[in-house]
Amino acid sequence: QVQLVESGGGLVQPGGSLRLSCAASGFTFSNYGMSWYRQAPGKERELVATITSTGLTTNYADSVKGRFIISRDNVKGTAYLQMNNLTPEDTAVYYCNAWRRYPTVDYWGKGTQVTVSS
Repeated sequence: QVQLVESGGGLVQPGGSLRLSCAASGFTFSNYGMSWYRQAPGKERELVATITSTGLTTNYADSVKGRFIISRDNVKGTAYLQMNNLTPEDTAVYYCNAWRRYPTVDYWGKGTQVTVSS
């Protein structure tokens, strides 16, 4: 059974940091790229960061570039999102996504809430 379980969300003050984790099981983690998405209330889900299966290539949304770092541990089957210098605009539910192409396969976690507020 495929599972992606996010953790590490919570309430943090502006300027603070959080580290999200996404624990994968039920599939060969090292064969999948990983992404983090977020969805704020009343807004569409947006792509935050992506890392390829090998971890050699990463991409970020302009809004988080220089503040967030995506990484992965293929031995532990876990992806991470280090979030620094958080602002209230980063408040959202953060979702983990595992993806393959040719053929297309997507797996999703249930999300973890991140709230940035003083």
